[in-house]
Amino acid sequence: MVNRRQFIGAGVGLAVASALAGRVSGGDGGPLRILILGGTSFLGPQIVNAARARGHAVTLFNRGKTNPGLFPDLETIIGDRDGGLAGLARRRWDAVVDTSGYLPRLVGDSARALVDAVERYLFISTISVYGSLAVAGIDESAPLGRLENPDTEAVDGETYGPLKALCEQAVNVVYGERATIIRPGLIVGPGDPTDRFTYWPVRLARGGRVLAPGDGLDPVQVIDVRDLGAWIVLCLEQPVAGVYNANGPRGALDMRGLLSACQAVAGGSATLRWADQQALAELGVEPWSDMPVWVPRDGEFAGVADVSVARAEARGLRARPVADTVRATLDWFVDSRGLDDPLRTGLSPEREAEVLAQLGAMSRSG
Repeated sequence: MVNRRQFIGAGVGLAVASALAGRVSGGDGGPLRILILGGTSFLGPQIVNAARARGHAVTLFNRGKTNPGLFPDLETIIGDRDGGLAGLARRRWDAVVDTSGYLPRLVGDSARALVDAVERYLFISTISVYGSLAVAGIDESAPLGRLENPDTEAVDGETYGPLKALCEQAVNVVYGERATIIRPGLIVGPGDPTDRFTYWPVRLARGGRVLAPGDGLDPVQVIDVRDLGAWIVLCLEQPVAGVYNANGPRGALDMRGLLSACQAVAGGSATLRWADQQALAELGVEPWSDMPVWVPRDGEFAGVADVSVARAEARGLRARPVADTVRATLDWFVDSRGLDDPLRTGLSPEREAEVLAQLGAMSRSG
């Protein structure tokens, strides 16, 4: 069975327009002035797009190394979170969105540097902050993970979540009621550098016999990056304070529903070969890493795809149909990389063929 390091580490090394009906105003009654720490990778551009669509003014602060030409018409302050915050001095914004904070020391530095420059600090955290994800339905009050060595700055599958929890603490200490903490689940959609969700639309589009994990009833809970970006802007507009899990609705999707949506979007040329959890375990096929998105509904991570998002939904978080996410993800992958580009996670074609053959032999011998 996959362990915590494998589960979380799979994505660590790579880091609702209709709901936006709230009041839009900055301190002077006009559009918001929003500073984004990062802003050019996956979630960041979606926040930028949503903010600009609503008429807000956006400034980016980053090192200028990731997609530096993505927003040539936006003001970008070049700097470094580790000792290079001088460019933020003597400026004012209504809010800051921190998309790039992983170490509490650096998040604390930026929080203190901006305490008199912004009214609200919105920090992007993760559901991996929770000490246990074994129980379905956990909400924002669940205990957080802790580090044996809170001074560590090594980010891996064991430390990622607890470090994010310490980052949250650093923001809350400085901002109190002026802090907003967003804890997303699995963020998916166009631009995803991890290929975790992308694996399935692409694999179904390639056709042939496709290995499908479990009995199809294991829950799936994901948040489209475009919905998350739009809701983050809504949180700034209202404004929204406190801590919120941000994910798709509970109980709305399972593996069978996800793969059916992928099959429909891809044109239906693939055939699914479902294999139960025990058979896959015997063949060394792991949830999440070998079979992306899939988390069995029992065991250490039984609650990962069944987290309560009631608080966020009450404040306007909405999810689009999964078919929309599948279609946009597949279109982005094909346009940017080509359908045959190797996937960064999941089974290789050779390994999948081997497992399918082994499953066939097991069925004949049984």
